[in-house]
Amino acid sequence: MTAHKVLIVDDEFAIRDMLRMALEMSDFDCLEAETIQQAYALVVDERPDIILLDWMLPGGSGIELLRRLKREDLTSEVPVIMLTAKTTEDNVIQGLDVGADDYITKPFAPRELIARIRALLRRAGGGPGDERLQVGSLVLDGESRRVFIGERPIDMGPTEFNLLHFFMSHPERAYTRGQLLDQVWGANVYVEERTVDVHIRRLRKALQSEAGDLSKLIQTVRGTGYRFSARGVM
Repeated sequence: MTAHKVLIVDDEFAIRDMLRMALEMSDFDCLEAETIQQAYALVVDERPDIILLDWMLPGGSGIELLRRLKREDLTSEVPVIMLTAKTTEDNVIQGLDVGADDYITKPFAPRELIARIRALLRRAGGGPGDERLQVGSLVLDGESRRVFIGERPIDMGPTEFNLLHFFMSHPERAYTRGQLLDQVWGANVYVEERTVDVHIRRLRKALQSEAGDLSKLIQTVRGTGYRFSARGVM
């Protein structure tokens, strides 16, 4: 089995070295970059399976690189975990809103980071199998990992895809944020519940397209969480 390739983007050698040793001990292959320019070149040339991205970097911020990666078709599907000393809620939400798939603050335990990497790789590459789900004009194709409204494909990240798959597989039932974390992210992975709200927002945005606005399929249930329902929508 080919080892997953991880790109570490951090301007501090000590942190890159610590991460590289921990990752290689867990059977990952590592690439390293200390600027956003080096990082982007490696993403294009080496196609890593996942990126660990520091917020503050020489020549620009990790957020700038993240925006560029998520904007371009070639790199938009690469999962990204932000690594940063910025701990305020606004910083967390900004990173997730721009397109980060997870967020971990320094200092952190390497074992926790590796658990999150493995969980994110499972979400990005596994889950629905070849299942095909359809609700009205909304179609989810598990084999190709694509979503369509009618005949038109719509763009969404791996976490939003898996979240939508879970919702479409379990319609009309309300789930708490904690339940969604267990079902979509994994019961053994620590992710803050507010992360669910960010990905719900991104999923709703993805369901708004020229082919139709299906964002109302994802409903907020006050005092509980969220549910998927086609009643009154289709």
